[in-house]
Amino acid sequence: MKKWMKLSRSHKVIQELNPVSEPKMVMNHELDLNRILLEKTFVNCSDIVFRPVDLFGNHHAMLVYVDGMVDTMLLEHEFMQTLRDSESQCEENSLLSLAEQLRHTLRTGQIRTADTLNDLVKGVLDGGVAVVIDGELNVMIVGMERVPSRSLDEPDAEPLIRGPREGFIEQVQTNMILLRKRLKTPRLKMESFTVGELTQTKVKVVYIDGIATDSVVQEVRERISRIEIDGVIESNYIEEFIEDMPFSPFPQVQTTERPDIVVANLLEGKIAILVDGTPVTLIVPITFWNLLLSAEDYYERFLVVSFIRCIRFMFIFISLFLPSIYVAVASFHTEMIPTNLLLSIAGARESSPFPALAEALFLELIFEGLREAGIRLPKQVGPAVSIVGGLVIGQSAVQAGIVSAPMVIVVSLTGIANFTTPRFNVALSTRLLRFPLILLAGTLGLYGIGLGFACILIHLNTLRSFGIPYFEPVAPLSLGGLKDVLIRAPHWAMKLHPRIIGNKEPLRSGQQPGPYQSDGMDKKGGK
Repeated sequence: MKKWMKLSRSHKVIQELNPVSEPKMVMNHELDLNRILLEKTFVNCSDIVFRPVDLFGNHHAMLVYVDGMVDTMLLEHEFMQTLRDSESQCEENSLLSLAEQLRHTLRTGQIRTADTLNDLVKGVLDGGVAVVIDGELNVMIVGMERVPSRSLDEPDAEPLIRGPREGFIEQVQTNMILLRKRLKTPRLKMESFTVGELTQTKVKVVYIDGIATDSVVQEVRERISRIEIDGVIESNYIEEFIEDMPFSPFPQVQTTERPDIVVANLLEGKIAILVDGTPVTLIVPITFWNLLLSAEDYYERFLVVSFIRCIRFMFIFISLFLPSIYVAVASFHTEMIPTNLLLSIAGARESSPFPALAEALFLELIFEGLREAGIRLPKQVGPAVSIVGGLVIGQSAVQAGIVSAPMVIVVSLTGIANFTTPRFNVALSTRLLRFPLILLAGTLGLYGIGLGFACILIHLNTLRSFGIPYFEPVAPLSLGGLKDVLIRAPHWAMKLHPRIIGNKEPLRSGQQPGPYQSDGMDKKGGK
């Protein structure tokens, strides 16, 4: 009872000294007092294990760890066996403390020291084993965490025909290994941050020293350090805090689950942000054109890729403007339609009681609902429901005379075009902007579409991603950067790093294609 009163008084004094922040209580010499303090801290935590042990035969100690987060095989066969084998190795007159002697005796890896209650609790909740020794102020935290993880499968949201098949997982340590395996250089830097008062989520800032701009790296550090939130569950929690303009419909941070994409962006001077608990990695800074490119663009021949890019950009334009153009032309500018096509459209719309604007909004909302239902339903039935539902509803609506057949074709083609967008968050932006453009087309015709397009262009040119112009290299114009926008130049032709990283290390490649030649002789010595 006296020990408990003594502990309570000391705890009260520390709370009075630090009334705002959580008190950093120093551990006690007596093992019983430390046990009472820890049991009070972890009250009603049934997964916390308090295990008494004897060090070197006659020194009392206690192990504290989370049941299920510690590798029990390592704990029993390495840690406990080491203690049993070294019972007679303690030197009573040694200048080293028991904690230091134990540190030299253990064969396990990560071992660190904690002298406050906060450090001890954090070490235990991170999956370590706390060794509390009677008579010692310092507590040893032995790393024995066992974090469940899944296999390194290819990300479902970013499939490729040619390219690596590995994808990030929810464990940040594994993701760091995937990057280190591809970039075998000490210039690859990984800085650690902890975000979230309750979740204590690990966040890693990754960049290549000498290629990434120092000012951008410092800006990323400051923005992450300023985040104040109780918990971080997914990387979007970080994304919304660090983006330049949060009310813009366009993403200012690139997201990916592929290590090869992250490595490619790191080599261009960009910065990756890994968040523990999610496979989605953030990449900053970015431009608008980065979001329209696929990883496979760099794994196929540049001539084929350039053609595919033109097709992709055309369909992205269709997914944004086709419904609004049809509404504007069918409602206000029928003179622009050829006579035969106009008669066909007029005959198809004869039985429809609604104007083109109402038809477009109705079908777009139905299509969005079917797409959302296909995502939320189980994988076994989701695609079937969305496809069959679209066919049945579209055919039934046309036969009932609610909508016209040309409008069904336009909305269906728009949906297909939207699927060509490589990034899901960009596809969401075009889906959102499609509705105000349809409203402008239904009220002002082509003038409304022009007004909406001008507003979008102005907004894109005013956006910044960590201070980098969002529309670069088109605005401001950079002729060298245009080699990787609408078309992709061959790798040997892109000799310089993008201007986005400045001129700190501009040269990227100096190799020229063709057979090896030296003084008119090839490798075999022939002319």
